[in-house]
Amino acid sequence: MHTLAQLRAGQLAGITRLDLSCGLTEFPREIFELADSLEILNLSGNALSSLPDDLHRLPHLRVLFCSDNAFTALPECLGQCARLSMIGFKANQIRHVPAAALPPLLRWLILTDNQISQLPDELGQRPLLQKLMLAGNHLAQLPVSLANCHNLELLRIASNRFTHLPHWLLTLPSLTWLAYAGNPVEMAVDVQADDTTPDIPWSELELAEVLGEGASGVIRKALWKATGQPVAVKLYKGTITSDGSPLHEMQACIAAGLHPNLIKVQGRVAGHPDNQAALVMDLIDPTYRNLADLPSLASCTRDIYAPDTRFSLEVALRMARGIASVAAHLHRHGITHGDLYGHNILWNAAGDCLLGDFGAASFHATADSEETRALQRIEVRAFGVLLGELLERAGSTGELMELHSRCCQRDVLARPGFEEIEAVLSSIQHH
Repeated sequence: MHTLAQLRAGQLAGITRLDLSCGLTEFPREIFELADSLEILNLSGNALSSLPDDLHRLPHLRVLFCSDNAFTALPECLGQCARLSMIGFKANQIRHVPAAALPPLLRWLILTDNQISQLPDELGQRPLLQKLMLAGNHLAQLPVSLANCHNLELLRIASNRFTHLPHWLLTLPSLTWLAYAGNPVEMAVDVQADDTTPDIPWSELELAEVLGEGASGVIRKALWKATGQPVAVKLYKGTITSDGSPLHEMQACIAAGLHPNLIKVQGRVAGHPDNQAALVMDLIDPTYRNLADLPSLASCTRDIYAPDTRFSLEVALRMARGIASVAAHLHRHGITHGDLYGHNILWNAAGDCLLGDFGAASFHATADSEETRALQRIEVRAFGVLLGELLERAGSTGELMELHSRCCQRDVLARPGFEEIEAVLSSIQHH
């Protein structure tokens, strides 16, 4: 984090990224002295409600973060920034998104946790739009013009007011990661809840070190005193994340049931002193590690793999089979994962793998319909992307490359379902 004093003293000349969080109520004009170099500007966590009309005087500005401020409208000056492609205004009080605020090269727009009930039609005239994050607003519809956004891959509309999903949305050729939980359309689905999940009293858990933390909660190691076994406890945060509500995530985790490629849920925590929602889960063997890292600002929707990551074809196949199997299992239970990605997969050297993080999961009807098939085939494209990433690092056969291209084809309903994908992967195994 930089300081205003450093900025004012001219100590930051030549930097490409500026991070300022110091209770700002207005935009420091000294930022313009960085115009020759500044590409990324992070003003999150201040008290700003406006930006200067001449913001375009930062000609190299590509990324702007203004989350956790006091904006009530997306500033129109953004539209004049010729190179601006990524905009983040999470957790403001934005109600109005003017068309003029959308820059021509817009690729990644984050408006999570605001009060937006309408978006401008011009949003569909941003052909590079790839990632659109709108969870936790008041939207009941999307601009029909978004049907033109053929590069849109990731869409988060959880916790809004949608009573149906528009037909054009389910035909978008590149849509891959969709989250829509916590809308009337999703809540109308009759979820076959698994009521066999036991309650585990908080008093029976002895918490130890933090194992990890994500947007939706903190995972801690614990001792379950009643059984003497070490477990993991996921304590959910109550706030809206970029994917949606952590409590929906918990519901999906439970509804997913048992599968060898899922982390087993042992029970719900009962009697937490602050009424915090939590799940007790199996502790994962430490030989497991994350398959990939989260996408970067540059890669947008694509995971980052360590440069030396390589697999044998056998290990890659084993992982692909495991993920196809668990995805088929979820779809049979009326759940789309919504975030089927390498960074949500844990794996070991033998190719055993576990799919985690249900933060973007949504429920759909289990009866076969065109909508159900489309929702499932959108997720098949995510599997296709993952398969491509595995094959890039393992070498590949013609059959696997053909499967990859079938999963990623532009015609959503022409993609195979996971049952068929499993069958193809099994037949390759037996050669």
